[in-house]
Amino acid sequence: MKITAALHGRTRMVTRCIRLRRECLGLLTILAAVFTIPLSVPVSSPANAQVKLNYNQLPPKPPKPAKVGKDGQMLVQATEMNYDYNNNRIAAVGSVQIYWNGSTLEADKVIYDQKTKRLHAEGNVRLTDSDGKITYANLLDLSDDYRDGFVDSLRLDTADSTRMAATRADRTNGDVTIFQNGVYTACAACKDNPRKPPLWQVKGARIIHNQTEKMLYFENASLEFFGQPIAYLPYFSTPDPTVKRKSGFLTPNSMSNTFTGFGVEVPYYFALAPDYDLTVTPRVTTRQGLLAQAEFRQRMINGSWEIRGYGINQADPGAFTGLPGNKTWRGGIDTKGQFALNDKWVWGWDGVAVSDIAFFRDYNLGPYRNALSSFLLVPDTGLSQLYLTGVGNRSYFDARVMHFLGYSGADIQSQIPEVHPVIDYSNIMNWNVFGGEVSYKGNFTSLSRGTADFDAINANASINGLCTATSADPMARMPANCLLRGAAGDYTRLSGEVQWRRSYTDPMGQIFTPFASLRADLISANIVAQPGVSNFIPTGTEQVARIMPTVGLEYRYPFINVQPWGSTTIEPIGQIIIRPNETSAGRLPNEDAQSLTFDDSNLFRVDKFAGWDRVEGGGRANVGVQATTQFDRGGFINVLFGQSYQLFGLNSYAVPDPTNTGIGSGLDTTRSDYVGRISYQPNSTFNFSTRVRLDESTLAVRRFEAEGKANFDRFSVSVLYGNYDAQPELGYLQRREGILGTASFKVAQNWVVSGGARYDIINDKINQYIIGAGYVDDCFILALNYITDYAYVTSTSLTPVTDHRVMLQIGLRTIGGTSFSQSAGTSQ
Repeated sequence: MKITAALHGRTRMVTRCIRLRRECLGLLTILAAVFTIPLSVPVSSPANAQVKLNYNQLPPKPPKPAKVGKDGQMLVQATEMNYDYNNNRIAAVGSVQIYWNGSTLEADKVIYDQKTKRLHAEGNVRLTDSDGKITYANLLDLSDDYRDGFVDSLRLDTADSTRMAATRADRTNGDVTIFQNGVYTACAACKDNPRKPPLWQVKGARIIHNQTEKMLYFENASLEFFGQPIAYLPYFSTPDPTVKRKSGFLTPNSMSNTFTGFGVEVPYYFALAPDYDLTVTPRVTTRQGLLAQAEFRQRMINGSWEIRGYGINQADPGAFTGLPGNKTWRGGIDTKGQFALNDKWVWGWDGVAVSDIAFFRDYNLGPYRNALSSFLLVPDTGLSQLYLTGVGNRSYFDARVMHFLGYSGADIQSQIPEVHPVIDYSNIMNWNVFGGEVSYKGNFTSLSRGTADFDAINANASINGLCTATSADPMARMPANCLLRGAAGDYTRLSGEVQWRRSYTDPMGQIFTPFASLRADLISANIVAQPGVSNFIPTGTEQVARIMPTVGLEYRYPFINVQPWGSTTIEPIGQIIIRPNETSAGRLPNEDAQSLTFDDSNLFRVDKFAGWDRVEGGGRANVGVQATTQFDRGGFINVLFGQSYQLFGLNSYAVPDPTNTGIGSGLDTTRSDYVGRISYQPNSTFNFSTRVRLDESTLAVRRFEAEGKANFDRFSVSVLYGNYDAQPELGYLQRREGILGTASFKVAQNWVVSGGARYDIINDKINQYIIGAGYVDDCFILALNYITDYAYVTSTSLTPVTDHRVMLQIGLRTIGGTSFSQSAGTSQ
């Protein structure tokens, strides 16, 4: 150990030595064994019996310091050093700082007793461990290796912002600390009033910290919020804040419903190894008995995977009479994993298997586990898939096989396709061809379905079963009554497309962009002749080769006007596309191109179909004008208005296919409907936009959307108004009109109130809303929400109802959290 004595003003050293020189040297050796003293520096001692030493008589080199602990010497800084020879004590007085093994001890006074080998510190004591933990105290007594001791009036701050305080703390065996009348919290102290109780804290008659086990044990504890006790805990334990993974019990959860009764589960977590763990969660329900649950997770160098299993021998299956859950044994498995092959390629899987489609919903498991997702993000189907994905600088690849499990009563499993597989690839070449950019993409899809999936688009078809009527019945002819969402049988398609594009700008500023593409499809369809299918597409086996060459030219001529307040650009846009008719239009299955919305976003797309199963054919011209004004002080306004024309050949959007894609879209006439948009953003606070589609002959509004957003420092709001024309060919028999609004307000630094509602103007009804309040800070999370939305409340519900639900989430940092979701009823 080494001591540096830094004295204010003149430094003097007086040592008491009334024995022989040999004994005096022995004492100095002892002193040097505790602190290495520079003998050229005076030392002060009690005023009586002062003598002067002849330093020349001492050995030329001081004795080697004895190491305290394992890692080296101790450095002590103080205003004054006192040595008591009679009692073998050394005292450091005034602004004492002791450094040893990465730890720092600071105090007004520190005394080292060589006989007992203990350090005694008093007055503004501050002990900083090598891991960043800070202990404050009025009095501290430790062994010289810091293993044992006690502390009075302790306050401890850790590196991860947790705090402890106690009237006294005793440390034994170097790893067990007992805090008497202890207080623990993960909340920071109030800056304005440090004595104010934190948001939450746990008080205990005794808090035992075992550093070897890395556990905190609380005895006779109480949980307090704002200094007021709200819960009493005779005993509980939790890993200390340094632990990221530790075996033990997790936060209990409770749930209840009519079918299972009230249930309580207490998870137990096994930290089996640094890279894998196991959680076992028995749930006891009052009506159905014990539900066993287990989850295994493993993280590897290049990824991770997990699997969960559930099972129950139901005590009262009759509670599910008439429902899929009316059976004794029920269970399920779900799993997922993802691994990186390198920095560009990943592969993985998702898997779901259940005894019946209602199991997860009835017991709030799997995809229904999380309180919020169980209500807002409930999947329509359970997805099992195996996939491989690669992303390059200018390329993308994705391949996957998929199986979908229907969860609702409206799902018929045999109507849901098996995908085996679907593969997508796209790439933009790094070099030019004839000065232009070349890209290519491809898709391979293979799927099968056991039963045809019909969709009755009016009540007459649904009641009279016209979807499966024979073609001799004129009422069965589509598109009047039914759609064929998917045909029974096998369907395989291989598609590829190569595109070329180059832009020229002439001296007048006109921009010419010629483009060309060649697409080819090989299709094999084996359609089962089930009732009604032949009304839509030919049944039997059919192989089709489809080629679509395309050439075209896009023209733009921007006019720019610069003013002191900003600039305006007016840009006429024209596009001419030449290609042959679509092969076998409307005669082939349509699996991936069933959605089509004609608006400003796809006015200048060469092919406006969303998927590969349909391809646009025939000559077409797309024309429009765009104007943009940029303001010097920020903000802009953008306007676009245009129309599309079928120039020659077959209009693909006017040909009915099994799903009526394109019919009533505004593109199914020679002159399309008009589409336009206006976007206005005056500054970073406000944003307004509108989109419209007008009938090409009457200018009647077919589709209109208006949206406004505002974001202030503590307040944000958005409102969306939509007005959509009836589309009886797709099953929308009447006009739809509604308003969707959301808002949030930061009430205080950590408090947020938010809400949202959807109002059906046609039916004069609010059919969805959410009201919530939340508190979030560095140590506590509280969220309370009341939500209504459409949901299938049981697995046999063929139509959704409005479900009302209350959700509560609470989280205490380092302690744990829980969530609760309870249905408040349903309505039509």
